[in-house]
Amino acid sequence: MVSLKILLDEMYTGLKEYLQALGWDVLTVQDVNLSGASDRKIVEFAERNGLLLVTQDEKHADLASLRGVPCVLISKIMLTKMIDVELRKKNQRLKRS
Repeated sequence: MVSLKILLDEMYTGLKEYLQALGWDVLTVQDVNLSGASDRKIVEFAERNGLLLVTQDEKHADLASLRGVPCVLISKIMLTKMIDVELRKKNQRLKRS
């Protein structure tokens, strides 16, 4: 099985250790000296190195899509839905107590 290699955009640097603990091969934009780099440079780096980009930046995701670079866009809507699910679970547990 081929291991998927991941490049975390700046806003997700703090997730590196968590994803590694789950077995993912992870680099961050900071690891590869691309902090503050242009959207294009980050996407090009991911492309050259066969990395999947994880970002919340829609422009990064759009550029990745145009270049055929795999990307996971973590949108605010996606995060909001995940938070909502967890809040509803907690709310139901509290109502039962």
